Amino acid sequence: MPHSPGFPMYRVSSSLPRFAKALLGGVGLATLWVNLAPASYYDAIEHRLLDLDLPRWLAPLPVSLTPLNITADGLMAFFLFFIGKELWEALTQEHGPLKGRQAMLPAGLVLGGLLGASAVWVIVSQLVETAEEAGFATGWPVPLGSDVVLCFLVGRAAFGPGHPALHLLLLLTIASDSLALLIAGLAAPDVSLRLAWLLLPLGAALAAWALFGRNPAPDAAETQRRAGRRLWPYLLAGLLSWLGVAASGLPPALGLLPVIPAIAHADRSFGLFAEAEELLHDPLNRLAHALAWPLTVVLFLFGLTRGGIDLQAFAPTTVTTLAALWLGRPLGMLVIGLGLAAALGLRLPQGITLRDVLRIAVIMGMGFTIPVLSLETALPGGAMQEAARLGLALSLLAGPLALLLARAPAPRTNA
Repeated sequence: MPHSPGFPMYRVSSSLPRFAKALLGGVGLATLWVNLAPASYYDAIEHRLLDLDLPRWLAPLPVSLTPLNITADGLMAFFLFFIGKELWEALTQEHGPLKGRQAMLPAGLVLGGLLGASAVWVIVSQLVETAEEAGFATGWPVPLGSDVVLCFLVGRAAFGPGHPALHLLLLLTIASDSLALLIAGLAAPDVSLRLAWLLLPLGAALAAWALFGRNPAPDAAETQRRAGRRLWPYLLAGLLSWLGVAASGLPPALGLLPVIPAIAHADRSFGLFAEAEELLHDPLNRLAHALAWPLTVVLFLFGLTRGGIDLQAFAPTTVTTLAALWLGRPLGMLVIGLGLAAALGLRLPQGITLRDVLRIAVIMGMGFTIPVLSLETALPGGAMQEAARLGLALSLLAGPLALLLARAPAPRTNA
């Protein structure tokens, strides 16, 4: 396949490896806890810290604050903001890797991965699922997401820190995770959607953009320049946006994404999670920099509250989860994604080979953070959720397989 211009070479921020280690640390501790003392583990993460008696027009069901939902619905919104910012810059900024026709190949690979994972989930679950509470296609949104930080950790070891395939992998995982959580929220069978509430994040974002989000003109007064650097308007808009998304019935973790386009930002993209962006002082990058260390704690807490793996939970749902991630996603990416690319005459980015795309597809057979967020609404509680969680944990074995493929010698070609 011919090539198009490639991704720029740049250093990725050290935040991502730190995030991955924090997440794995939380998962490891939670897994040890839940297998040694399951009652105390579940009592701890589901402990009611506060019961809120909210009016029905704001929350149709009673709301209890627990470590579980504070982390998943509240704190993880900052993580989604952090990765959503990178996707927005890739789509809109100068030299962004998803501008114009360059977006078509990654979009095809993402679409293929989503379709392949969901189709295999439906087929395999019909063949092997035995749970009484399972209906046709129950849980199909679970395998749609991947895992940005864990895939990056494996991808850096497989490709090297500066390889353009690593940057394509980041694009695909960010886009897949964002779409997967949105789809899971829209497809949740037991969630009452009240989409009129989305007018609140829309209004908050438009107001923030109109009043503060446009970069000052070159001849603007110093007072205007200072106003353009303020962060509090975006913090207020973010709070209103989160409230509107949560009240709408969509996953609250998506609540900060609507304000990203409204925040004043640099004009040029330095690359996904580029280390060079730490030198930028526009409001969007300042907010991202301020989150870098707190998100380390957030991902540890997410692993601790959502990552406890019951090692005795193996069931047909575990097989379905693994089939969707290990077979459905890679096949969908390669057959649908590359097939669409060939039909449209799209080219691989410079420096990326078909073998690299195969390794990317294998690495994206890993799924944890976003799929775990989807479990609560996509599957009935209890055994099916725990079996799927075990499948998600086992899917991380795709990482060592990708490293073995990376060390395999490339096929020799005749001159």
